[in-house]
Amino acid sequence: MYLDLFKLHELPFRLSPDPQFLYLSKQHARAKAYMESTIWFTDGFVVITGEIGAGKTTLIETFLRELQGDVVVAQINQTQLSPTAFLQTVLVQFGFSPFNMKKPEVLATLNQFLTDQHANGRKVLLIIDEAQNLSARVLEEVRMLSGVETTKEKVLRIILAGQPELNDKLNSHELLQLTQRVRLRFHLSALTREETSSYIEHRLEVAGSQGRRIFDEETYPIIFKYTGGTPRLINTLCDTSMMSAFGRDRDTVGVDDVEAAIRELQWSEFISGTNRMRAPTLDSARNSQFHQGQHSVGRILLASEGTTVVERELKPGRLVIGRTPDNDLQIDSKFISRHHCQIITQADSCLIEDLNSTNGIYVHSKRVRRHNLNDGDVVQVGQHEIMYIDERVPRLRAAIDPAEPADSEIPEES
Repeated sequence: MYLDLFKLHELPFRLSPDPQFLYLSKQHARAKAYMESTIWFTDGFVVITGEIGAGKTTLIETFLRELQGDVVVAQINQTQLSPTAFLQTVLVQFGFSPFNMKKPEVLATLNQFLTDQHANGRKVLLIIDEAQNLSARVLEEVRMLSGVETTKEKVLRIILAGQPELNDKLNSHELLQLTQRVRLRFHLSALTREETSSYIEHRLEVAGSQGRRIFDEETYPIIFKYTGGTPRLINTLCDTSMMSAFGRDRDTVGVDDVEAAIRELQWSEFISGTNRMRAPTLDSARNSQFHQGQHSVGRILLASEGTTVVERELKPGRLVIGRTPDNDLQIDSKFISRHHCQIITQADSCLIEDLNSTNGIYVHSKRVRRHNLNDGDVVQVGQHEIMYIDERVPRLRAAIDPAEPADSEIPEES
């Protein structure tokens, strides 16, 4: 690898959540303070949300590393569970083997454990990462657990962490009682342009740069432009850029190395409001097929209850679909996530991709992560349907021999 060339003692941009490399921006410091408050206050949930790769898991690992010995922790990362399986998983974290227990026994064991820990002067903390995947039924179980109390206080502290779709769930009417118990809610936003530069330098320093400049100053604006300040994306782009410089036997990373990494990763420019920005094409400013003025290669019809409500042309580029106004196509529905899916159109293909939405996208009644669209495909998105029409497919009228009169009839089959 490139460690010897850059005189580093470890890889600076690994994607694994290593607390040693945590860069505490103002946003991250505030989120960490909210987490720490759960140790002293037991009167409600703390909810931390952030886009994919914003640093939530690294923040949690740092927070856990700094806890005192009198705190007993259950950390749940697998959240696509039934209510009973979820409760069993919590018990496993506390050292039990509950898999032959029925739900009443599981609940009784949990209640007894919590009250015993409190009586012995210990604090019990439940952290649920990727909480946006919890079903409403499981979230109701979480609420019920939060109700275990002595005569003076609650005995279980709870932190829910997840992607922005978690807020969508918490705001739903069916979870009103749980939402009323949320004491602090904080959204972890991306790094600013200045913080992005400091983040890169911080990780290089931890890895052993000793103040040496490894990335040219001119590379920072480009890195921010393509990552939007999202830590995970910064790590990916910086690591690939260093590999590019290593391949050229250079101990500094220049603009040409970053541009080579962007081409290799096949990234497009970051979309404001979402970090789901990868595309199988290069930056639109560098790829002629994405220039303005291209002809439409297709269109979509958005329908609700069988009635078309929106028709939209598809030109080479990206169309982001979601519930909030910052999307290219807004669908104002509680069944649609903030950024639900995207359609990536090229000169010769069109692909729809789920953006880790809560309710997903469906083709032929099957949930899909991504799907290459063919003429006439219908994609189920929440309670809406999207029909794709490929303008490059010859229509019946165009297929008729132009030598025939325009009003000629096609003979019926006998």
